[in-house]
Amino acid sequence: GWCPLSPTGAQTTKLLVEPPWRPAVLWDQVTLTCQGSGTAGATTWYRNRQRWGQEGSDHFTVNESGTYRCQRPDTGHSPLVTVSKNRLVLQVPARALLEGDTVTLRCQG
Repeated sequence: GWCPLSPTGAQTTKLLVEPPWRPAVLWDQVTLTCQGSGTAGATTWYRNRQRWGQEGSDHFTVNESGTYRCQRPDTGHSPLVTVSKNRLVLQVPARALLEGDTVTLRCQG
């Protein structure tokens, strides 16, 4: 069979959040992992739009609320992820949801 190749421009930098719930909250012990092309360990991190001190590591556990993103050498910047310190949240799974889907919600406080 014939399999089309994805164009190079289709590659993106992703910022994975664990546990996979939105919104992400500080007291959930959130781990951020940056995925993208380029030299291993060449990740640049940003917090609140400023370059931030987790240089080189591809993942870390968040200990401050804020808006995070990462950058990889070949695929650029990831989307933004906000980690809040809200004390009461209604969370949804961090995946695309379609009308008619059955969804488990999580209320935490």
